[in-house]
Amino acid sequence: VQLQASGGGLVQPGESLRLSCAASGLTLDRYAISWFRQAPGKEREGVSCITAIGGSPYYTESAKGRFTISRDIAKNTVYLQMNSLKPEDTAVYYCAADQRLGPRCYYYNMDYWGNGTLVTVSS
Repeated sequence: VQLQASGGGLVQPGESLRLSCAASGLTLDRYAISWFRQAPGKEREGVSCITAIGGSPYYTESAKGRFTISRDIAKNTVYLQMNSLKPEDTAVYYCAADQRLGPRCYYYNMDYWGNGTLVTVSS
């Protein structure tokens, strides 16, 4: 199993980025995918997740209204569209897969982790 996160970069406050998490060795209809981030000197935190059945996604408070998670089953890829970025969004972003099926997705006990992609929001 591989999860390849990409799409990070340096942007100015208010700008947007779209992160991608390309999965291989698993299929998205059997795994929930969660996005996490870890800012310098801080604990890793969950940002958003989408269940294997593709139901309503979940967002942490900091992401609500600005971030949108989506997936393309044909491409086996999950996206995180991040709008109105703020300096406090600066972090390494990771995606992770969870084989628990059901109506919820989680930010713990993940089965597989991808590499990180660095997002820097600075003027």
